[in-house]
Amino acid sequence: MYAGPHFHDRFHREQGMSSITAPRPVSFGGAAQSGTSMNVSTKISDTRPDLPVGDRLDKTAKPPFLGFGLGLRAQHYDEILSGNPPIDWFEVISENYMLPGGQPLRVLDRICECYPVVMHGVSLSIASTAPPNFEYLRGLRDLARRVEPKWISDHLCWTGVHGKNLHDLLPIPYTREALDHVVSRVQLVQDYLGRAIVLENVSTYLQFNNSEMTEWEFLAELSRRSGCWLLFDVNNVYVSAFNHGYDPHTFLEGIPVDRVAQFHMAGHSHMGTHIIDTHDHPVCEDVWDLYIAALKRFGHVSTMIERDDNIPPLDELIVEVNRTREIAAKVLPPPIRQAG
Repeated sequence: MYAGPHFHDRFHREQGMSSITAPRPVSFGGAAQSGTSMNVSTKISDTRPDLPVGDRLDKTAKPPFLGFGLGLRAQHYDEILSGNPPIDWFEVISENYMLPGGQPLRVLDRICECYPVVMHGVSLSIASTAPPNFEYLRGLRDLARRVEPKWISDHLCWTGVHGKNLHDLLPIPYTREALDHVVSRVQLVQDYLGRAIVLENVSTYLQFNNSEMTEWEFLAELSRRSGCWLLFDVNNVYVSAFNHGYDPHTFLEGIPVDRVAQFHMAGHSHMGTHIIDTHDHPVCEDVWDLYIAALKRFGHVSTMIERDDNIPPLDELIVEVNRTREIAAKVLPPPIRQAG
């Protein structure tokens, strides 16, 4: 769960929350709406009803290796547009650009002319038991048509209740019922967007007594059953492992080698007894060490630096981007670039 400053969610802030159907209390018990009962494919105008949802997508088309990137932040717009910095690609927060017009969208159009871009959302709420928010999905799909991102990602979490976006990435119990539900939701979203999505492991600060599997087992099975790809957040694994007292390498070894499409690298705040995922510090040495282990297991994976608070000058972040590149060059043979 991200615990830094609230994301600048222009879509929900300017549209208000009236577009979101008020959900039942979030629950994976029998009284909640289950994923399998939420078959709303009749609302999706561009699907093929003769095929099962999960079979309409080419799940073998793994996203391409883009190299080493950075999260696009407004503080750096001018430097990027005037400078041509040595960054291979940018990740944008989807919700910041999901309204028509405005300076951010004009800047994004110019960025897309020069760099590959991927879209990273914070409000998909893929694990929620609320009915799917088709206005949000329509905005996401419209942005994707404009940007043509290499992929679209979000988090394995839920983000609100009773029509309220809490601007936090909240954890779920790792149960078979929850897995069935999330698989159904992922398939629905993928069918609506017409592409496989990428889901990220979040950092967590509590665990559920009724969990029936580990987080890495849940992620592996979710990816296998739904066809989604995985965004392996190296810092989140480190944070959660410290908070819950397990070896982060156990998490790493539990993720299928062929399902990881992206790495996130970020900083955190170490409170002594626990760690908070704040994205307001440089990447620490322990996370760099875990990145090396991740490279050895997963090979060449598109990697980017996240910073969401205490944002430094662009040159300081480029130092970290270059470090991801340099470490990968030492650990791995040169990559074979995929087309696209």
